[in-house]
Amino acid sequence: MSRGRFYVIFVLLLAGCVPAGAPRVSDNNATKRSPVPRIEPLMDGLIDEVPIWEARPVTANATTISQTIYVVKAGDGLRVIGEATGAGSETIARVNNLFPPYLLKPGQVLRIPAGRYHRIATGETGIAIARAYGIPWSVIVTANDLSEPFVLRVGQRLLLPGAMTPSPEARAAAFKVDIDDIATGGTPANIIAEPYPDTAPSKFGERFTWPLIGAVAERFGPAGEGRVNRGVEIAAPSGADIHATADGVVAFVGNGGSAGYGGLILVQHGDGWISAYGRAAQATVARGQLVKAGQTIGSIGDEAKLHFELRRNRSAVDPTKYLPAR
Repeated sequence: MSRGRFYVIFVLLLAGCVPAGAPRVSDNNATKRSPVPRIEPLMDGLIDEVPIWEARPVTANATTISQTIYVVKAGDGLRVIGEATGAGSETIARVNNLFPPYLLKPGQVLRIPAGRYHRIATGETGIAIARAYGIPWSVIVTANDLSEPFVLRVGQRLLLPGAMTPSPEARAAAFKVDIDDIATGGTPANIIAEPYPDTAPSKFGERFTWPLIGAVAERFGPAGEGRVNRGVEIAAPSGADIHATADGVVAFVGNGGSAGYGGLILVQHGDGWISAYGRAAQATVARGQLVKAGQTIGSIGDEAKLHFELRRNRSAVDPTKYLPAR
């Protein structure tokens, strides 16, 4: 097997492909019980075929409804009304200026907004839904007035702006994935819509360490031919360990897909900080795992360089301005 491929247990768990006898995560707290061992390759070519941000395939089966009105009956709640009308309960609340705890009265008249609505199934992610419909995740976030940490609920209906679903060829040509998309839309939907499973530190002292020792092969900023590097490229021998740049919680482990990052690990550090480690060949951590500064989280692939980014409040910054001089 090529070390250039990126293997992680998380994809197998989402896709339901764990071989007999392999460990299986049964709930959101599984990564808290014991340290995650070094992950060895489990299935040749899996990541190449099924990127993690679409590991649970999403069928573009949205329902289009017309604008109507609904008269509240005794015992009705917003989710009941959403199921009855096909509209998203959150969207119904927004257009009718309803606020928590969403108290309704029998006889109350609600406007049911027209539109296309996708009903979220277990394990679907925002980024996979966006890809299925060829709509940027950021546009779906805006249309549904979603807020961080963008955790989706099974049964939730997302309003999808735009016309009919494009062909698979048009979706593949138009859809681009960025680290921000992956970070904000990569949480699989669950029943109760709670964050998975740990949260990043609430405060952070902005002290980072180098993720590995190596020369900076490409710096932050303009990179020629209209390209912009949102991080730095750090040269290192193939197989070199990648270390967490600061304490935090792993937000994503998988394939960067069309973002061009290859194997990708994201770590949240608190105060809006997130670090990204691209072109990894293997991961030694799992999503939701707490990590310490300097802890090994993966290894370099055959390209023998690491793409490293730091983002503050979702904006890329020059990592060298925050890393210690050497």
